[in-house]
Formats: sequence, C-alpha cells, structure tokens
Amino acid sequence: MELSTSTLMLIFFIIFLILSIWKIWAFLPNKQLQDDDRTEESEKELLRVMFKVIKENRGELTNQELFVKMEEDETFDSQLFWRFNLNRLNQLLISYYQNNPDTSSIKEIYEKIKN
Repeated sequence: MELSTSTLMLIFFIIFLILSIWKIWAFLPNKQLQDDDRTEESEKELLRVMFKVIKENRGELTNQELFVKMEEDETFDSQLFWRFNLNRLNQLLISYYQNNPDTSSIKEIYEKIKN
C-alpha cells in the first residue's frame, strides 16, 4: 500500500497539530494563583477596604488620598494586592459607579454606605 504525498502531509499535519495543542495545554496554568487579585473575592475585599476607609474619613477624600489611606489600612493585604495602584483604584471606582448609577463621587458613596 503506497500513500500519496498529500496523504502523508495530512497525516503528519494532524499528528503535529495534536502535539502542539498538547504542549500549549500542558504549559497553561490550570489552577488559580495564590496572589491572583482579579478574582471576585479579592474585588469584594478591595471594595470592603475602600468602604471602610471612606466611612472613617466621612467621604472627604480625593482619589489619591483614598489610595494612600487604603494602602495604610491595617486590613489591607499587601501580599495579595501587591499590584494595587491608583489606576486600579480608579477602575474599581468606575466599576462601582457603573453598578450604582445614583453615585458619581466618593462623597456620594459615603452618603450611601453610612446608612
């Protein structure tokens, strides 16, 4: 039984495709990393710290002041949130504002959570 060149090429292509997919799959992370701060739980933890700091300061904060005070807070986990920066805080605030259209400032967040 003699195989044509195109049949051999197709067989080798399929074999190497399967090997390539296996190699890619083997090196992709399959479990959550310990310091992954993009999970839903870590987002909730950041929001909790943010609310705590806003409440302690009665909403009289700028974004920069909020960022500094959040990092200084004793409940802030600097090991988990080692990538936390001002841009991440701004994204967190924007996300909160989108989910709560009746708020558009830190002062309004304070008015909402003080009750």
